[in-house]
Amino acid sequence: MDSQTIVAPMTPAGVSAVAALRVSGTRVRDVVAALFGERAAKSLEPRRASLGTARDPKNGKLIDSLLFLFFEGPNSYTGEDVLELYPHGNPLIVRELLQAIRGLDGVRLAEPGEFTRRAFLNGKMDLAQAESVADVIHSANRAELENAHRLLGGALSKRVSTLAEQVKDISARLELDVDFAEEEADPDFAGWQEKFENVRESIRKILESFHNKASLGRLPLAVLYGAPNAGKSSLVNALLGEDRILVSDIPGTTRDFVEVRLFLPGGEIRLVDTAGIADKATDALDALSMQKSREVLEEADMKILVVDGAHDSECDPRAFEPDFIVYSKSDLSDGGSGAAMTLAENALRISSKTGEGLDALRMAINGRLFKENSNSEDFWITSEREKTCLEEALAGVDRALDLLRNNPAVELLAFEMQVVRRALQSITGEISSEDILQSIFAGFCIGK
Repeated sequence: MDSQTIVAPMTPAGVSAVAALRVSGTRVRDVVAALFGERAAKSLEPRRASLGTARDPKNGKLIDSLLFLFFEGPNSYTGEDVLELYPHGNPLIVRELLQAIRGLDGVRLAEPGEFTRRAFLNGKMDLAQAESVADVIHSANRAELENAHRLLGGALSKRVSTLAEQVKDISARLELDVDFAEEEADPDFAGWQEKFENVRESIRKILESFHNKASLGRLPLAVLYGAPNAGKSSLVNALLGEDRILVSDIPGTTRDFVEVRLFLPGGEIRLVDTAGIADKATDALDALSMQKSREVLEEADMKILVVDGAHDSECDPRAFEPDFIVYSKSDLSDGGSGAAMTLAENALRISSKTGEGLDALRMAINGRLFKENSNSEDFWITSEREKTCLEEALAGVDRALDLLRNNPAVELLAFEMQVVRRALQSITGEISSEDILQSIFAGFCIGK
């Protein structure tokens, strides 16, 4: 492993109240001495926040007054000595701190994912856990975040390690038969098929849990549609709590679909306000607007039909089979049919003006788009690398089962189970190569 000390920002570029930088390696105490003086370096205590005035070691120029924390290896994120600095979030300060630290001998800017890579190489986490760090950072909703935390906590690693131990035990028994093959009669294969099939089923269950990261990263799409002037744009503004979309009493104000982001308890979604769909288009532009509305409805994960609850709608475009129906403008209802009707189970009265029904609508959308997982033991995998390893292990078990049925040569069975074990051990990094590590951590952000 590279013996140089590394440094990188942990927070994104830009102005903020506080920024954060991380330093890891053997020169951490020298960095403290260079920035804050020898007394500060000698008085370092692990996990104690200290306030210091950082100065450029070359010219003594003031950089910033800031908090810093020291973590002594191996009791740190990377397993090495680690220093975390929390200056004011002015990009000029962050840049000057980086330049001052990088100017010391033996210190360089960290590569993407290098802190986590060092944590793996120093035994602070296995490779499956290291990969899940990126999932924790990039999860788009609560379910994905909880799953990433399960993986980081070792849910996959524990299951794979248990499975690898079972395969190891099977391999040992097979290899024992190989050693004594010349001294004894043909090996007794009774019970081996059940052992192989149990391993195969365990691998298959993990493999079936795979979710592609591209599909997970896609934000759910909820689309509001209905007749012109049904109150769709007002509803979007009310859900957002701000006037994002132009609202008018004139039908047809919205000519194109407008997409916004809405934060719900389960995560962020895309919410689309479409142009009104009427029985007949008033002109060519109106016809084009309605066509655009129909196109975006085809992509929707949830279709919400908005009906004017105060007046009879110009049309009832239910051909799209709405997942939910909203009767708007309940504050304007005059006690007519809109107020007297019995609502279906998937319907709700709302008022964008008074806020009536908005919380219920948010919860209905959240419940539809974000399924809660009540079983804390369940998880899914998102890594293509892990999926490939599991597929290799599964193929090895299938070959072993085929040999057992057609050509039960103990040497070949032992070889296939070694293949299965190596594939499983590759998931947690017990067996890995430099190319694999480079591929995994190159996709991480700098500072993690």
